[in-house]
Amino acid sequence: MTGIARREAVVVTGGSRGIGAAVARLAAARGYDVAVSYLSDSAAAAEVVRAASAAGARALAVAGDVSREEDVARLFETAAREIGPVRGLVNSAGITGGFARVAELSRETLERVLEVNVTGTILCAREAVRRMSTRRGGAGGAIVNVSSLAARRGGAGEWVHYAASKGAVEAFTLGLAREVAAEGIRVNAVAPGIIDTELHAAAGAPDRATRQAGTIPMQRPGAALEVAEGVLWLLSEAASYTTGAVLDIGGGR
Repeated sequence: MTGIARREAVVVTGGSRGIGAAVARLAAARGYDVAVSYLSDSAAAAEVVRAASAAGARALAVAGDVSREEDVARLFETAAREIGPVRGLVNSAGITGGFARVAELSRETLERVLEVNVTGTILCAREAVRRMSTRRGGAGGAIVNVSSLAARRGGAGEWVHYAASKGAVEAFTLGLAREVAAEGIRVNAVAPGIIDTELHAAAGAPDRATRQAGTIPMQRPGAALEVAEGVLWLLSEAASYTTGAVLDIGGGR
């Protein structure tokens, strides 16, 4: 892939907010056409599409749940029909499930976190591989999964369940990268640290990023755009010999 030629379509899941929205906007500015998936916030998704369109991209938003096969298939079919063959996928859709120690964790919360963060990532990657693989007649492409530094820090006392789901995402990234390396597809991940996005408010602690600043060597939380820059590099030809990598973006944490 290149970050210059128009008509290379990228699907960004969870693209209505946070890191996903930043990725979609930056991808549009770098010359990609963008299909954004979202679960429920149609107004936020429409604003991302408006910004991408203003940057000169063809852009659309598709509602759906990434843990549902039929929704994933519809997302990719719509993207291919409206903006062209998909050459990139950014798996940004994810939830924390809120704060809970393992002893207090409900089965329902655990199942939903795994459905979205793990099953959703795998289903979307599966659909992308089916369309991009040179073995299947595709033209190749790149997949970037959004993990978290929590995968290696463990999330103790807050969200071990979330950390475990992101550990699975990193294992999947490595395995899939090796599986499809000879099929023209690169698969990498970014592992953000504490990023100032809506994720913390959704978990019930809107000031968490600010409160945690002292635990970060750079003494500040990151911005979604800083993560998006890493994602766009991994999508681009500048990373043409990079696959199976996890790029930490956490201010040294």
